[in-house]
Amino acid sequence: MATWTEQNFGSFKMRFRPYSLTMRHTFTVASYSRNSTPVILLELEYDEIIGYGEASMPPYLGESQESVSRFLSRIDLSAFNSPFQTEEILKYIDSLSPKDTAAKAAVDIALHDIIGKIINQPLYAIWGLNPRKIPSTSFTIGIDKENKIIQKVKEAKDFKILKVKLGLETDRMMVETIRKVTDTPLCADINQGWKDKHEALDMIFWLKEQDVQFIEQPMPKENIDEMAWLTEKSPLPTIADEACQRINDIADLKGVYSGINIKLMKCTGMREAKKMVDVAKALGMKVMLGCMTETSCAISAAAQLAPLADWVDLDGSLLISNDIYEGMKIVNGKCKLSDRPGIGISKI
Repeated sequence: MATWTEQNFGSFKMRFRPYSLTMRHTFTVASYSRNSTPVILLELEYDEIIGYGEASMPPYLGESQESVSRFLSRIDLSAFNSPFQTEEILKYIDSLSPKDTAAKAAVDIALHDIIGKIINQPLYAIWGLNPRKIPSTSFTIGIDKENKIIQKVKEAKDFKILKVKLGLETDRMMVETIRKVTDTPLCADINQGWKDKHEALDMIFWLKEQDVQFIEQPMPKENIDEMAWLTEKSPLPTIADEACQRINDIADLKGVYSGINIKLMKCTGMREAKKMVDVAKALGMKVMLGCMTETSCAISAAAQLAPLADWVDLDGSLLISNDIYEGMKIVNGKCKLSDRPGIGISKI
């Protein structure tokens, strides 16, 4: 087991260490395959109260355990004496670099966890949110061979919506194979895999006939004009994922996509994610709340915001075999939030 790196800031103490998440199945999307995901686990301590945080680093974010560790080692919280200085603390954290969003999210999650524990309430309750309003979460079926697809779908029998990864020449096979096993509604994540807007539109019409509910990131994020054309003509909503990282991206995406996918690892954490929901809704855009491959730490943190979302995709901890926390559960395809304070997790 990797050792903790520890830092003492007076009122606050922080420690972090690398950890590798093991995938239950090889995870394949349009641009890569992987069997593990590197993360950094973080603990922030204030007045003997420990807040838990996590940074997950899928390939496209451009972060690594080394870069996250370097960023966290630069932090100095000695100027702050209360976790309720949230805005000031997280503004300072954000100012340390232009990117490092997953590293920043780890601190943000831990800080919110401490606040909830001091108040002795879960974050969703502090924010006045109703957990009964959380939509059913999707379960992801990665690109694979026919026999593996069937196995994955059977494992996901309790879910009310499945997320199918597309973007390769196997797209129709993927969907047709799923339809041999189940008529559960689908959503499709293309991960920028479609290059021609006319072919993309034809595919979307076909997917609508297969009871697909929406299309996530169908084309490369740079193809703004083509994407706006596609959204205008699409019979299904289009959702920006790779094209939408942080709050300042949202306004430029109105009219280009129908909605946005908010992920804590992209946007620096819970503070900005909540603000992104408000901006998207003010612009009349749909909100999807997603995740990376993560432990129940980051998943449970994101789930605190789930009552605000139109669609939820919080299955990241179910895709791994070595989770070390217990938190939000999936019961009959729905996120069931813990009534424990903060982000609602405990160590296994």
